[in-house]
Amino acid sequence: MASISTDSRGNRRILFGRPRKQVRLGKAPMKVAQEIKTRIELILAARDSRTAIDGDTARWLGKISDELHSKLVAVELAEPREGDSGQHLEPFLNAYIGGRTDLKPATRELLGYARDHLVGFFGAQKLLSAITEGDAEDFRRQLMTKMGENTARRMCGRARQFLTYAKRKRIITENPFEGTGSTSCLERRDRAVFVGQDMIQRVLDACPDAQWRLLVALARYGGLRTPSEPLLLKWGDVDWERGKLRVTSPKTAHHAGKAARWIPLFPELRPYLAAVFEAAEPGTEFVITRYRDPNVNLRTHFERIIRKAGFDPWPKPWQNLRATRETELAENYPAHVVTSWIGNSQAVATKHYLMVTDEHFAQAAGPIALLESKPVEARKAAQIPAQYTPDYVGNSGFAGEGTCSIPQYFPAFPSITDFQAAQQGFEP
Repeated sequence: MASISTDSRGNRRILFGRPRKQVRLGKAPMKVAQEIKTRIELILAARDSRTAIDGDTARWLGKISDELHSKLVAVELAEPREGDSGQHLEPFLNAYIGGRTDLKPATRELLGYARDHLVGFFGAQKLLSAITEGDAEDFRRQLMTKMGENTARRMCGRARQFLTYAKRKRIITENPFEGTGSTSCLERRDRAVFVGQDMIQRVLDACPDAQWRLLVALARYGGLRTPSEPLLLKWGDVDWERGKLRVTSPKTAHHAGKAARWIPLFPELRPYLAAVFEAAEPGTEFVITRYRDPNVNLRTHFERIIRKAGFDPWPKPWQNLRATRETELAENYPAHVVTSWIGNSQAVATKHYLMVTDEHFAQAAGPIALLESKPVEARKAAQIPAQYTPDYVGNSGFAGEGTCSIPQYFPAFPSITDFQAAQQGFEP
């Protein structure tokens, strides 16, 4: 009826029921885990037969620690102890996470991480009503000593989520995390790197096989979120005749109409997809078959490939491939088309994806450089009309020679070469 699971770090948990529930035990000895498993099975048997649990199990429930008891309460294997109405921190958090059956397993796991940090800082029996805004600020500062700012902000955002629910349940009247942190990330434009065609070709050449080349091409030329979206790609999603590819997106699946999107079979992407198709066994369902193990860290392997190609890995290696592709597409297609293909909003694209490249500066500075190369008389003759003629005609670029004024300066995003050259000068 119940089973014991042990992960690679030695943490144990008891699994039982349908749908599957779990009681986390941490690094408990196997003998202790076996005893807890036996007690859980006795409680389940009594519940199924609608009888009282045996006296020995009842006494065991009375003697176990508050921490273990609260975990059993959270999965409905025990009743709250006297004076514990769910207003203590850990029982409340366990009950909240246990009740969120609408969430994906990965999201529930992230909530579990936030719970562990909150319990580790405040203690399992901390009253929710006793947590103040100052306590919340202290919690945020402590997180900042252990993790990056954006990670700490997300952790505080989950804490705010927990306490917002407590407020709605009228357990507390004010949420102390209301003004502390946010689930939204700070903009880190210093980590944006435009990965150009020459660079990515050398990386593709360094890939060990056709499926790895396709993974890189799907990110760089298809703009897919890697690894989640390529690993869900099936051959049934490929419309060779119409030149389209259906991309399943688990990140946006909870939004209406956003579970999947269609992208073109871009000319740069098609040969890499065709190569894997030719090598696929008949009846193969998924496009990527060799790297589906969730324990395989594709980012680590990708960084090895980048080094093999002769480059230092750039920040956010997969994300910057996707951002590079969106920047390229934005040069030739309307914003609503590009964001439909990439699967984000125009606001997110502007804030986190689109980049100013060296090519933008070269294009903008071209007419100025041309004018500077002329004799002084010619420059003076061109100066007056240049003040009154618009710099751009629609979206086509500069209106023509001698018609440009100095464009507004925008800080350029580094190319990968710039990033490597600056390695000794700053921390990216």
